[in-house]
Amino acid sequence: MPQSAGDDVMAYTMGLADIVWLLFFLWLFLTFLTPQMRYRALQAARAEMIRRIEEKLGAKVITMIHRQERITLFGIPIHRFITIEDSEAVLRAIRSTPPDVPIAMIIHTPGGLVLAASQIARALKRHPAKKIVIVPHYAMSGGTLIALAADEIWMDKNAVLGPLDPQLVLGDKSIPAPSIIKVVKMKGVDKVSDETLMLADIAEKALNQMKSLVVELLEDKLGREKAEEVAEKLVSGYYTHDYPITVDELRKLGLNVKDELPEEIYELMELYPQEPPMRPSVEYIPTIPRRLPAQHPAPVRPTRR
Repeated sequence: MPQSAGDDVMAYTMGLADIVWLLFFLWLFLTFLTPQMRYRALQAARAEMIRRIEEKLGAKVITMIHRQERITLFGIPIHRFITIEDSEAVLRAIRSTPPDVPIAMIIHTPGGLVLAASQIARALKRHPAKKIVIVPHYAMSGGTLIALAADEIWMDKNAVLGPLDPQLVLGDKSIPAPSIIKVVKMKGVDKVSDETLMLADIAEKALNQMKSLVVELLEDKLGREKAEEVAEKLVSGYYTHDYPITVDELRKLGLNVKDELPEEIYELMELYPQEPPMRPSVEYIPTIPRRLPAQHPAPVRPTRR
């Protein structure tokens, strides 16, 4: 039977629909695959840069970089990396480093659990060879604790560390331990609640424990008296918890701080991108601006009347 014009239209329509579906599934596949490919490429670039830094420093490089780094799908995060749980990996890396090989630890962190930070700090200190902690931008709270375990702290000139006053978590709030003790002393024991007294007891224990740990990390480098002085200043509420302690202040405390970093450190940090906001908050052109020729004012011509 001869094929009608309607049959031709139906065949053409079905063929077009098949192509549309094929393109849709191809797009969907690439959409899911692209973030994974990007992350694989990023991992390879980081590994290569770490190898370059190890060769330059002659040390085992360990990174602990806590950023809101994400590989996204439709703007929705499907991966999130560099959390405090990585401290277990740091301990494994320290244990696997031969005793005669120096360690250079690159830290970029707002802090985290005291337990994890103290484990890393003690493990780093016990390593027999030279220990360097490198801070390209900031290492607050627990990051500072780890830095104190090193023989040398290398920082960018504008990088900072932070205070070590313990924070007691109450519901959705964190309260500095020194402030709790201060309130009880100011009001008097008989004028605060039993709950506040219990908090003050916990706060005092937390302060003593942190001071003891800081002294443990610093005593062999600074001596007992100086280590206790540094511990008192960092732990007892002299600063607010988010106060940025600069290179100059750290040197005044007696810490061995170097304020120059190899260029490769900055290149490595570029490989840990933040999730970009809807619009960039900082922009610049990464080139040296050309100096424009001096502009001479145009001569003023007399007007005719």
